[in-house]
Amino acid sequence: MSGFLHFLENEIQLAALSFLLLIYAMRLIWLFRLCSRREKTYAAGSAAAGIARSLLNIATPWSMESTRRHPGFYLQFVVFHLGVTAAITLSFIIPYAPQLLEQRWRVRSLQTLIGAALLVGLIRFGRRLVKANLRRISGIDDFLSLLLVILFFLTAIMAAPNRFRQSEWPLVAFFGLTALLLVYVPFSKIGHYLYYPFSRFFFGRQLGHRGVTAKKKNLP
Repeated sequence: MSGFLHFLENEIQLAALSFLLLIYAMRLIWLFRLCSRREKTYAAGSAAAGIARSLLNIATPWSMESTRRHPGFYLQFVVFHLGVTAAITLSFIIPYAPQLLEQRWRVRSLQTLIGAALLVGLIRFGRRLVKANLRRISGIDDFLSLLLVILFFLTAIMAAPNRFRQSEWPLVAFFGLTALLLVYVPFSKIGHYLYYPFSRFFFGRQLGHRGVTAKKKNLP
């Protein structure tokens, strides 16, 4: 391993991750200050029930009309985010636990999962280009964020074999793009996953307090 790759895998990644966590912490402080106050209105329902239902919304696709009508979109969502998780995990495995990649079946499993997510990413990017309604509501960040994630998947697939390859350029490309994403995420739509549990918590608490999640009584 060259000195440059070692520096890229360690110091650069840790610096980029520290930057991400700093911005994340600052935004969470702002979010808690904004949403921490409870409503002073009469409680028409259970805030705890609302929080639970809101947080579990992602695991109950049948509760959303869009996924009931288009279950394929939910499957794409699951595959895409599993691929993101696998690629992020890979960025820690290679420098700190490379022995986990010594067995080829593990490498192939990671490549297969990330490859499936890459395919979903290409489908999503194509839909934004082809569908006029999606194209109209898509900004530069929508296209750039998706393109960067697609490239992230591609470099992760090439970097996964790690010790089984002669050239280190796939690793340089993967960790270079990882550092770029870590810096870009707080300012892009990709950062939504960082705030998901907190936003769903406050949203569910508010709706639960208002009784929105309560079961409707049968009318006479």
